[in-house]
Amino acid sequence: MSPPFSLSLSLSLPSTPNFSPIKPHAVNCTVVSAVGNHFLDAYVLSESSLFVYTNKIVIKTCGTTQLLKSVRPLIHFADKLNLMLCECRYTRGSFIFPKSQPFPHTNFKEEVIYIEENLPNNLVYRKAAVMPLKNPSCSWHVFTVTDQNHHRRRSLNSDVTFEVCMTELDRHLAHRFFKKIGDCKTRDLAGKEMTELTGIDDINPSAFICDFTFDPCGYSINGIDDDRYSTIHVTPEDSYSYASFECVGSVYDDDIDIVETLKKAVQVFKPVTVSISMTSNSREVWTKVTRAMEPLGLKCRTFAMDEFPTAGSVVFETFTATTRRK
Repeated sequence: MSPPFSLSLSLSLPSTPNFSPIKPHAVNCTVVSAVGNHFLDAYVLSESSLFVYTNKIVIKTCGTTQLLKSVRPLIHFADKLNLMLCECRYTRGSFIFPKSQPFPHTNFKEEVIYIEENLPNNLVYRKAAVMPLKNPSCSWHVFTVTDQNHHRRRSLNSDVTFEVCMTELDRHLAHRFFKKIGDCKTRDLAGKEMTELTGIDDINPSAFICDFTFDPCGYSINGIDDDRYSTIHVTPEDSYSYASFECVGSVYDDDIDIVETLKKAVQVFKPVTVSISMTSNSREVWTKVTRAMEPLGLKCRTFAMDEFPTAGSVVFETFTATTRRK
């Protein structure tokens, strides 16, 4: 069990081919449900999510899925389509059970080495960092790499990505992600009921969603709203209840709406601890995020900021509830 990993691969396109997802055995997971529109395809995996654009692939996963083993076959697949990798980004939180992680996810240094060994030589701007370095039990790990041309274009990117990890969820809410004994509903139908029962469908009402539940408990959802994606994954057991949320917006959108979406997601789960990573070229968004957490009874405990040649500014904050919930 671990917080979700995130791997984003961007490809330089001479044309617009039809993409297919990576074969499941490469990373030890399977596709269980899917939706799509004109901009992207979104797949719920047995452990998290896969988003496929014409020029970008985003994989989020958790548990013991060997995410980084997707790098080599994805690059090989892209090469067959006459595509060139121009950017790679890998992010993750601190492992909850680090000794249970299989190679190459044994530690961040080995992860970076493994990625670099599988990358083409055209990717020259590279940086790896742990934020904050002095708190290994609650840190954000970032590795970015890009080619020269993509590095120059990065300053024009308006994307804002929120990656949120929540622990010690509200127990009453968490229990709604268990299937009832004798419940014969399909996993899709049971997932839809959980989405409505918990209020997750109100986080972004305009999103087209794909939800799925697992036996005997657990829940995943992908949402797509034009070219933007969001995803939630829940492990509801009392001893280590956990939920993750990720969404993408733009600095040219109404940033109040972006932060409000984030606030709604945290409000659904009422966690005791929250960590939020914000990736953007804008440094102002994080101040709005901090203010948005205060009415939820969450106080900022740690703050770190760093600059990455591929991503721009990455801000990492951790919050804890001012009143511990029973």
